[in-house]
Amino acid sequence: MNIIQTLSDELKRLLQGNLLYETYFLQWQYLLESYVGGQEYKDANHLTRYQLETDKEYRARVLSTPLENHCQSVISVYNSFLFREDPDREFMGLEALPELQDFLEDADFDGRSLDAFMKDVATWSSVFGHAWIMVSKPNVGAVTVADEQALGVRPYVSLLTPMVVLDWEYTRSPSGRITLSYFRYLEETTGDLKTVKTWTPDLVTTTVIDTKKAVIQELIEEVNGLGMIPAVCAYNGRSIIRGFGVSDIADIADAQKFIYNATSEVEQSIRMDSHPSLVKTPETQAGIGAGSIIHMPDNLDPGLKPYLLEFGGASVDSIYKAIEHSINSIDKMANTGAVRATESRTMSGVAMETEFQLLNARLSEKADNLQLAEEQMWHIWCAYMGTTWQGEVDYPGSFNIRDTAQEITQLQQAKAAATNPKVLDLIDGKIVEFLGEDPEVYFAADMAAGQETLPAEVVYEPHIMVDPVTGKEYIARTEQEHLDYAAQGFYHKDDES
Repeated sequence: MNIIQTLSDELKRLLQGNLLYETYFLQWQYLLESYVGGQEYKDANHLTRYQLETDKEYRARVLSTPLENHCQSVISVYNSFLFREDPDREFMGLEALPELQDFLEDADFDGRSLDAFMKDVATWSSVFGHAWIMVSKPNVGAVTVADEQALGVRPYVSLLTPMVVLDWEYTRSPSGRITLSYFRYLEETTGDLKTVKTWTPDLVTTTVIDTKKAVIQELIEEVNGLGMIPAVCAYNGRSIIRGFGVSDIADIADAQKFIYNATSEVEQSIRMDSHPSLVKTPETQAGIGAGSIIHMPDNLDPGLKPYLLEFGGASVDSIYKAIEHSINSIDKMANTGAVRATESRTMSGVAMETEFQLLNARLSEKADNLQLAEEQMWHIWCAYMGTTWQGEVDYPGSFNIRDTAQEITQLQQAKAAATNPKVLDLIDGKIVEFLGEDPEVYFAADMAAGQETLPAEVVYEPHIMVDPVTGKEYIARTEQEHLDYAAQGFYHKDDES
């Protein structure tokens, strides 16, 4: 009995997360549903239930209410800017490894390139606040590197969301460095079988648990030859808790939920206005639909005749106004008002420029966190390959987000008001920049072309012409005057000798 009890407690311990995991699991589930949307969001029953509403009525209302998925829209905007340009990677001698190119093209043994994998890391870290990158290398008992290459063995990466990482611990070394000392996650779930993997710097334990029978079906222990836990926490934004990040959509999900419920109220308001409730006695027979006939008993009290119940709730316009306010608040929280707008908004140039700068700062922070996570991943990858990472990873640090049309309009107005040629040249240079050209190169080529096609301007220097009879001197300021003096017998003073 004690052995069975001990085994049951061990199974619970393996499948149970730490305090932080248990505290935030429901929040992570809510963020996942808010991002994924669709049927998963409907099944989560985020629509507020009315008083005395039956399950059938509630389900019908859920099915008829559309979801405006702002969480997915905001994260898509972020990723479109983050990965508009591919990150630069300098490998510093690792190019000679045949495994490198294979890893760049298929990073996770599932067909995803490293760039595609890092996009997924950026997406799920935005949703949950952080995501884990696990770098693994299969242990097939190969003796030499040639054996590993023949078997196609190399390091690969896996993406773990916080919902499967059950427990983790950090330890500070005597030198002051913080290292991951314990890591346990749910590797796979197949029916009633759950595979739990536990990492320590010395040992790797794989446990296959049959949850239906409450037994350990398989237990494998391996020596951790790497000497460290090959897991990297990719933060979206750092919090005060180590191993826990700040989500981009934590507050946006609540606003999205409000819009979802308000949209349902719009649908209900339209139905109540178009089809008001009919109040009648049980004996009164009434048809359904427009123009239906109502049969009343002959002895019915006139005070009990049927009547329509007028709807006195909020108007549809006021609900739409509240929805519009919520959408504006989402754009303010995400700093995406100028890039997510589907219609013209009245914004001053200063306000728009400020919003672009705030979005640029947010994107720069996200790019820095991704760059740090990938550098840590490469350190582990090189440790598996028996070498040291000395390369560099550079994600874009600045995102030039500009309203080009507005700026060109301002330049046109400035050009119309300017009179100084130098100012006009500066404005033309800015316009050339908007066209994607370098002004110096562009105008230099233009000047060179002009010099080739236009004849050089001849500058005539004045000459002194002398009358041979009187010796009086005259100045020929133009070529024509020089010819006229020469026709009268005058000679050039320089020819006096």
